[in-house]
Amino acid sequence: MDFNLAVMLRESARRAPAKTAVILGDATLSYAQLDELSDRVAANLTASGLAPGDRVGLQLPNIPQFVIAYFGILKAGGVVVPMNVLLKAPEIAFQLENSGARTLITYGGFVDEAAKAAEAAAVTSLYVVVTEPAAAQTSQAAQAAGAPFEALLAGDAPGPQLAARGPADPAVIIYTSGTTGTPKGAVLSHIGLYMNADIPGRLFEFSVDDVAIVALPLFHVFALSSVMNTCVLLGGTMTLVPRFDPRAVLELMQRDRVTVFMGVPTMYIALLQAVDAGDYDLASLRVAVSGGAPIPAEVIDAFEARFGVPILEGYGLSESSSTATFNISVTERKVYSVGKPIWGTSLQIWDEESRPLPPGADHVGEVVLRGMNIMTGYYDNPEATAKAFAGGWFHTGDLGYLDEDGFLFIVDRIKDLIIRGGYNVYPREIEEVLYAHPAVAEAAVIGVPDPKMGEEVRAIVAVKPGQSVTEAELIEFVKARAAAYKYPRAIEFRDSLPKGATGKILKKELRPS
Repeated sequence: MDFNLAVMLRESARRAPAKTAVILGDATLSYAQLDELSDRVAANLTASGLAPGDRVGLQLPNIPQFVIAYFGILKAGGVVVPMNVLLKAPEIAFQLENSGARTLITYGGFVDEAAKAAEAAAVTSLYVVVTEPAAAQTSQAAQAAGAPFEALLAGDAPGPQLAARGPADPAVIIYTSGTTGTPKGAVLSHIGLYMNADIPGRLFEFSVDDVAIVALPLFHVFALSSVMNTCVLLGGTMTLVPRFDPRAVLELMQRDRVTVFMGVPTMYIALLQAVDAGDYDLASLRVAVSGGAPIPAEVIDAFEARFGVPILEGYGLSESSSTATFNISVTERKVYSVGKPIWGTSLQIWDEESRPLPPGADHVGEVVLRGMNIMTGYYDNPEATAKAFAGGWFHTGDLGYLDEDGFLFIVDRIKDLIIRGGYNVYPREIEEVLYAHPAVAEAAVIGVPDPKMGEEVRAIVAVKPGQSVTEAELIEFVKARAAAYKYPRAIEFRDSLPKGATGKILKKELRPS
């Protein structure tokens, strides 16, 4: 059976060729244009020697060329390897070498690191996107490093391109962040990504009338699968944000009459702070989706009160093609839960002996998953794959519990669990308390080594502009709301907390080395 994920673009272009697919600034691309331009990329990649199954590195910010190249690679039968634009040369080289990619499409703004990586990884084809206006120095460096991206758009219109692929064939290899060691490439199939665009998209009733703002980076599975793939499959419009800035996002929401916003918790916090500094008409916004990390209850309440728009929280990982559970709708959700497993996904909570646990908040264990949306394995890493699928289920590394109605509540990451004097402390629980304080903008709780208790609880906090609070005041605030063994014994104040490309707080950078 043939099935190529890029068929979603082909069909949307056939149904509504003139419909706007992509917006960046004042520029737009229709579905017909996106389809034709990606056909050109596919034809030129094939002419350059790319064969079905070959991997292609794609390291671009949120610009139209990302969408064009993504579907072009798929149409040629290639496997897309999305790469974080913040990576340095050794990190890029590792992903190129590990995936076996011999082609890299990158951006002029970081061509120096990419070119060094390409040389180290023996990449044979390097294409560089240089957008206007571009500095002459950047343009010259890009030309010296590789061919311009325009080379992939050259030639006569090639006609429809769609290489035959199987449903289970790899479409994307997306690398994990490597918080617990060397990054691993999660292999996502054509059918898994298709279903993960279709099912969650229909759950929050995404349609051709929707405009989604893409503030999450497209190289991350959340934006790639839940925003871009969903939007293209169901024929909506994407307005791209190359770099997240809360005021710019609010202005675009107003200008483009955005109806759908998907983000991580830190984005919601930033939007709440920015909206008070301006007057924005956001009446078009109908739904917001949160994922990537648990969102504090205080943030949900404040956002919904301020914008009058519900936040539907979901849960997933790179290894689950993005979404594993979702709150179906406003009427069928449970606030502060990440919802129920989506169609085709099975979920259980296991104890340390790999035994399923019954429902209830007292039965916290590891979340394990099965389903067509789960990765086929880690690329060229059978040992890690076998460990991840021990017992026939995918081990997420997340702690949670199911309630009596089947709703999942995430408690924390297993690796984030703090064991203080023999008692389990879940950092997220203490972070929720800290976020309830009116002066706290951001909070992260970590465990630090302690000779007496084994581990001690420490909080790192950023305070809202114009607010003030002392360490003693915050400690007392938590002590009044949590058990005696849980409250932080020390609080460190910072202007902001370190974040990754998606805006997720990076606890690994806060822990003592």
